[in-house]
Amino acid sequence: MPSLTLPECPHYIPPPETKEDLEFADLPIIDLSKAHTPEGRAELYPQLRDALRTHGFLYAINHGHTQAQRDRVFDVAGVPFDSVSPDEKKMYTADVEKVGYYAGYKPRQFWKVDTENQILDQIEHYAINLNVTKRPHPTAVRPFLPELDDFARHNHFNILHPILRLIALSLELPEETLVEKHNFDRTGETSVRFMKYYRRSNDEEEKSKNVWLKGHTDIGSITILWSQPIGGLQIMAPDGKWKWVRHIDNGLVINTGDMMTFLTGGYYKPTIHRVIQPPSDQRAYDRLGAYYFAMPDNDVRLLPCAESPVLKRAGIERQCPDDDSPSCETWRKGRTTSYGRTDLKKGVERGVEEEVIEGIVVKHYN
Repeated sequence: MPSLTLPECPHYIPPPETKEDLEFADLPIIDLSKAHTPEGRAELYPQLRDALRTHGFLYAINHGHTQAQRDRVFDVAGVPFDSVSPDEKKMYTADVEKVGYYAGYKPRQFWKVDTENQILDQIEHYAINLNVTKRPHPTAVRPFLPELDDFARHNHFNILHPILRLIALSLELPEETLVEKHNFDRTGETSVRFMKYYRRSNDEEEKSKNVWLKGHTDIGSITILWSQPIGGLQIMAPDGKWKWVRHIDNGLVINTGDMMTFLTGGYYKPTIHRVIQPPSDQRAYDRLGAYYFAMPDNDVRLLPCAESPVLKRAGIERQCPDDDSPSCETWRKGRTTSYGRTDLKKGVERGVEEEVIEGIVVKHYN
């Protein structure tokens, strides 16, 4: 078979890894290649369970993409930011507060990072629905749609679904229980998202105490981050300290979000994480990232899997009465339209700000 010629784009050259002596989170690593057999899944699910219950985050390796394929993803990730004019970007910028999802561009200076000092973010997004042809794209992005479709499918079927099967096994549920709530061909807003964190002024760094994205939990069920060389991501460790997430070449960083807490009755709680200024030896670079933000289908009610023997033994922590449980679509819209836009109220805990979404308190951490 002749090799396919891929459309050209600038090659992403990552900076050297930091040499700084940072306090890294001790996250477990799971080998996803073992998830292809029943025996492998039986070995993996206790590892995943313990990692997510302890840290809320884990690394995954051997996910089916080579280093060259991963490098190509980062080449393509730069196209929406570097090959599209500002005027054309405006044509593909969604009114997030109106539609309740990220589609196309989220411009810089859209979110409030520090309300008191009026500091806004310097993060640009380009979000693509898992059905990559669902919405139009800028001219420069269109030649890459076949590759973006392959990337979405790889994330969905070769990473997300195996992770969901392991979670179901950990709850002593049929393997497909959560997979059936995360279909590829149903209406929903699971998305590929590319993000570019631009360097900030000294004044912005000082006023925001070097925080680029304040402590938060993710909206969806599972987040897949393709490990990026430039540091900045920190998680709130079990000891209550912020710790850095280490880069692993061609590795994935996987965490659970709000919707998984609903579905597992609090058994899998999302871990607070944030993004801060990179280490000093990487501050001359903008920070580029590639993600897959997974959510159940729009019409899935966010009810606990109460039939789980594990949850029956452990006890179910409901976020709200079952009759009031929101749908995935309702929760997504509430969280997405308010995130970084509303004025938060100071919480009881030190450094915590709060808002209420669908009657449920959502916390943000500084």
